[in-house]
Amino acid sequence: MKMAARIIDVHKDYILKGGIVVRALRGISIDFPEGDFVAIMGTSGSGKSTLLNLLGCLDRATKGEYHLGGEDVSKLNDNELSEIRSRYLGFVFQSYNLIAQLTVVENIELPLYYQGNISRDARERCLEMASMVGLSDRLDHRPYQLSGGQQQRVAIARALVNNPHVILADEPTGNLDSATGEEIMQVLEALNAAGKTIIMVTHEADVAARAHRTVRMRDGMLETHTPTGALN
Repeated sequence: MKMAARIIDVHKDYILKGGIVVRALRGISIDFPEGDFVAIMGTSGSGKSTLLNLLGCLDRATKGEYHLGGEDVSKLNDNELSEIRSRYLGFVFQSYNLIAQLTVVENIELPLYYQGNISRDARERCLEMASMVGLSDRLDHRPYQLSGGQQQRVAIARALVNNPHVILADEPTGNLDSATGEEIMQVLEALNAAGKTIIMVTHEADVAARAHRTVRMRDGMLETHTPTGALN
């Protein structure tokens, strides 16, 4: 079984004022096979957001290994981490993180712009992603002209424009009503069915139930999780 991501004995410590050490992660080891759809749950302070940040190469472990697509990224420098983020990962946030002054299609193409890839083919891919999430008739709208669900769809299209292997979703339905949240989950399920690996942090049990398996965290450790061999 090929792994999209693998965490091996990862620890993450934060040093506060006065030399106080907060152990956010305590020896986490977990595999994420290609095509996985996993929900990470836990109370505030359990370490789930820290784990997601490490998976997204937005933070570094104090100790341990992180393999992404078969490559050990634990020792990469900041520029190398930035490059692998843009090549391998897509991010969907609870707060959408859209730029208010930009249109739908301009927000979608931001990752390509940062890569210096503003070719005609790149623009065509942006239009393709907008169509895929049902926003072909909103291309020139700005975020304030969209509903919450439509804004999240823009965020999903932006996450997909680089054709990432892994999508990291942080509370993707957290700011949405139940009906709109259902629409977003259907989009994520369709992406997973098409082969994308999805790692999702959520506090909602009904949302977590849509994933193939659930990882529960407590005090920086894995409390319970379904083995990868039990994937649907």
